[in-house]
Amino acid sequence: MNKNYDEKVVADFGHEWSVFDQSDVPEHELHDTFKQYFSIFPFNILNEHAEGFDLGCGSGRWARFISPMVRKLHCIDPSSKALDVARKNLTESKNCSFYLASVDEIPLTDNSMDFGYSLGVLHHIPDTQKGIDQCVKFLKPGAPLLLYLYYAFDNRPFWFKYIWYISDVLRKIVSIFPNKIKYFICQIIAAVIYFPLAKIALLIEKFGINPSSFPLSAYRNKSLYTMRTDALDRFGTRLEKRFTQEQIMKMMINAGLDKIIFNSNEPYWCALGFKTIV
Repeated sequence: MNKNYDEKVVADFGHEWSVFDQSDVPEHELHDTFKQYFSIFPFNILNEHAEGFDLGCGSGRWARFISPMVRKLHCIDPSSKALDVARKNLTESKNCSFYLASVDEIPLTDNSMDFGYSLGVLHHIPDTQKGIDQCVKFLKPGAPLLLYLYYAFDNRPFWFKYIWYISDVLRKIVSIFPNKIKYFICQIIAAVIYFPLAKIALLIEKFGINPSSFPLSAYRNKSLYTMRTDALDRFGTRLEKRFTQEQIMKMMINAGLDKIIFNSNEPYWCALGFKTIV
C-alpha cells in the first residue's frame, strides 16, 4: 500500500523542530499565535471529559494550550525527532499521549474523539483529501475538526500571486539541499527578506494604513525567531500544496463535515467543520 506521506518531507520537519523547538519564542507571541489559529474553535466543548487529537503535533506548541482544558490529548507525528521535542515541551502535560504515526496509521478508534485539529500539516502530504478523511473517521458524530491548509491566494491580487510564484521557484531549489546548507540559506532569507518586509508593514500600520496587502505583513509583530522558523518551514519543504477556499470546502464536505466556517483574518485558510450526524 502506498503510504500517504513523503519520507523526505517528514525528515525535513523533524530537522526543523529539532533546530527550532520553540523554546525561544516569547510567551505572549505564542499565546497570540495560538489565538489566531484557534479563533473559530468552539472552546465550549472542551472540558474534563473531552478527548481529542493533534495531528502533526510537531513541537507540541498547540498541545501546550489545549491539554490543560481536556481529559486526554493524543499527539501524533510521523517524525521521531518532532515527537522527542513535543515530549520535552509537554513534560508537565501528563494527559498527553504520543504516537509515531502517519495520517494513515493513526492508532485511534473510529468515532471516539470529541475534537481534533491539524494545523499546517495536510498540505504537505501526497493526498490531502484522504488525510482529511482519516481525521474525520476518528471523530464522534457532531465533533469539530479544525484545519489549517495553505491558501492559494484566492483573496489576493494578481501581483501578490506573482511574488509567490517567484518564491516557489526558490523553494523548489532550496528544499533539495542538504540540511546544513538549507538551514543557512533560510536564515539569510529570514534576515534579509522576512524581517525588513515585516518591519515595513509595521511602520505602515503605525501610519494608520492597513498593511494586510503588504507581503509578509503577518509577521509585523512576530519575533525574528519565528521568522527564522517559518523561513525554514516555507523554503525547506519539498512538498507543498495550496488550496482555494472553495477547494477546501469541497474536501471537507467530501470527508463528511458540515457547518463549515472559515476565519476571516490571517492565517488563511483556517477552517472548522463538524462531523455529520447521520
